[in-house]
Amino acid sequence: MDFIINSAYAIFFLLLGIGYAILWLWALVDLLKSEFKDSNMKLVWAIVLIFANPIGPFAYFIISREQKANHRKYFDK
Repeated sequence: MDFIINSAYAIFFLLLGIGYAILWLWALVDLLKSEFKDSNMKLVWAIVLIFANPIGPFAYFIISREQKANHRKYFDK
């Protein structure tokens, strides 16, 4: 019984890690493809993604939206 529980935890954390890696790579690719209003922000976000690893991708997707040069407000009419 312990083997099944341990395997379930291992699979859960493996899937969680794979999901986080995909999110981190998505943020990195989006960073490299985007243009920002301030030219130094791309470097700042690269440093945040690399060194603030647990919260970096989440902060990037939430905060950087306003800083991009081609930002569109989807809900404005």
